[in-house]
Amino acid sequence: SKLNKISVLQVGNEDLSLRLHIPDYVEWNNINDLKDATERSYDVCVLNRCVNEKEARILLKKIRAYTLFLLENVELDYWTEWIYKSRVGKIYSLNKLQEFVNDDIKLFFSSGYGEKFDALSLSISQSFNGSVSWDGYNGVLLNGEYGDDFYQIAYWKMNVPLFNEQVIDFWLEYEKDPTVNIQLKIEQFQSGSISTVQNRWIFNERDLESMVSIENKKMDGSIFVSLLARGKGKLKIINLHDHHSRKSYGAFFPGGVRYVTSKREEVFMYFDPGDMKPPLCVYFGGWKTMESFEGFNMMRRMGTPFLLITESRVEGGAYYLGDKEYEKNIIFGIKDCLKQLGFTNKQLVISGLSMGSIGSLYYGSKLEPHTLLLGKPVMSVGTVAANERIKRPWSYPTSLDVLAKHSGDLSEDSVEKFNSKMWDAFDNANWNNTILKMAYMIEDDYDMTAYHKILSHIHNTSVEIIGKGIHGRHNDDTTSVVQWFLSQYNKTLQIDFNRGEE
Repeated sequence: SKLNKISVLQVGNEDLSLRLHIPDYVEWNNINDLKDATERSYDVCVLNRCVNEKEARILLKKIRAYTLFLLENVELDYWTEWIYKSRVGKIYSLNKLQEFVNDDIKLFFSSGYGEKFDALSLSISQSFNGSVSWDGYNGVLLNGEYGDDFYQIAYWKMNVPLFNEQVIDFWLEYEKDPTVNIQLKIEQFQSGSISTVQNRWIFNERDLESMVSIENKKMDGSIFVSLLARGKGKLKIINLHDHHSRKSYGAFFPGGVRYVTSKREEVFMYFDPGDMKPPLCVYFGGWKTMESFEGFNMMRRMGTPFLLITESRVEGGAYYLGDKEYEKNIIFGIKDCLKQLGFTNKQLVISGLSMGSIGSLYYGSKLEPHTLLLGKPVMSVGTVAANERIKRPWSYPTSLDVLAKHSGDLSEDSVEKFNSKMWDAFDNANWNNTILKMAYMIEDDYDMTAYHKILSHIHNTSVEIIGKGIHGRHNDDTTSVVQWFLSQYNKTLQIDFNRGEE
C-alpha cells in the first residue's frame, strides 16, 4: 500500500496505543515530556492531559491547526484551552478516537496536492459531426448533436495513478445548454494492464453539482477519464480538476475551505489562528499549475494568525478577479477571519508576489489594511497580455487566456477595460492609513509601469511607501524579491505590532 505514514504525537503519561488498535501506516509517538518531541511537525496530535504555557507554545510549533484531538476527560484550563482554540481542536471520547483512527486518520497525510487534467490534452470524439472551437485553457466549445443515448464525446489523454486506499476528488468546470445532458466516467485499469478495468465510476449532472470522489479499495492502477453526452446544443468543457481528497476534513489541507460560485469557479482559503494576537497576515498565492496552498511554512514561521488564499482557474490562476459573486467570496473570507479574531482592518496585513500582488492590490483597495506588502507588483493586468507579442514572446501565453476570460476577446479596448478594473479599485480606495511596501523589477516585462504608476496615483502626501528596485525582468531574481519580502514582513511585525523575535 502506498499510504503515507501518518505521524501522531500523543501527549500524556498513559500510552493510548495500548488501548487502541493502531493500523501499521500510523506511527504513534507517546511523549510525555515535550522536549523529546523531535520531529519538526506531526500530522495529528492527541492530548490526554492539560498543558502549561511552555508546552502550549511548543505544540503551536509542532502541530498544524485542525489536527488536535483532546480526550473528553481533559480539563480545559487556561493554556489547554488556548492551544485548543489556536489549533482549532476537537474533543473526542476514546471510542470516537478509535473510529477516527480506523476510518479517517489516513486523510491526514502531510501535504496537499491537486492538478488539472490538462485542457490541452482533451480529445474530441471522431464521430462528433458538430462544430468544435478551442479557446486555450478557457475550454473547448462543442455545438451539435450528441445522439439519444450517452456516448463518449471527449476524453483526457492523461492518466493519473490511483493507489490502494487512496481517495481523489474531481471537479469539472463546464457550461451547457439545458438540451444537453452529460456524465463523467472514470475507469481504473489494473496496474500494468491497458484492458483490465478493475473499477468504474459514472457521475451524472446531479452528482456533479458537488465535488465527486472516487475511493480505490482494490489494487494500484491508473485512471482514465471521459465525458459522455446526449441531446443537442452547446457544451463547453473548461477544466477538470483532481485533488488528493481529505473528504469532509478540508480542501488540500485539513481545515482548508473551498468557495465555489454558481458558474463553478473556485477559490480556496486556509486560516490558521496562530497565537491569536494581531496582526492577521493574508497571503495571496502566486501563479502555479499545481493546485494547493502556497506559502504555508513561510507564514507559519511568523507565529501570527494567517490566511492563505489560492485559486487555479484557467492554467495557473486568473488573478483572483471575477464576477461579483466570485469577488464577494474573497472579501467575505478575509472579513470572517478578522471577525473570528476580533481584529479591525488596522490589524490586517495583505501580501503577495506577482499574481498574488494583483489579489493583494485589488482586495487591499477594498479592505484598506494596515500594510500592503508586495513583490513584483502587477497593476495593468490587460497590458500583461498585450506584452506577450513583442516584449515577452511565448513566455507567459496564459495571460492571453486570462484577458479573453475576463474581457471576451483580445482587443485593445479589452486591454484598457481590464486595466481600468484594477486602477478604478485603486483610485477609489483611501490609502491614508496604509503602508505600502513594494519590491519591483526595474526591467519588468509583465507590467513595466506598476511601481511608478502606483506612486503617481497616490495623491495623499502622508502615505508611507517603502520601495526597492531590483534589476531584471519579471522572473529574473525571485530570490532577492523573496528575501526583501521576508525582511519587510519581520520589520512590520516587530516595529508596528511589537512582536519580538521568538
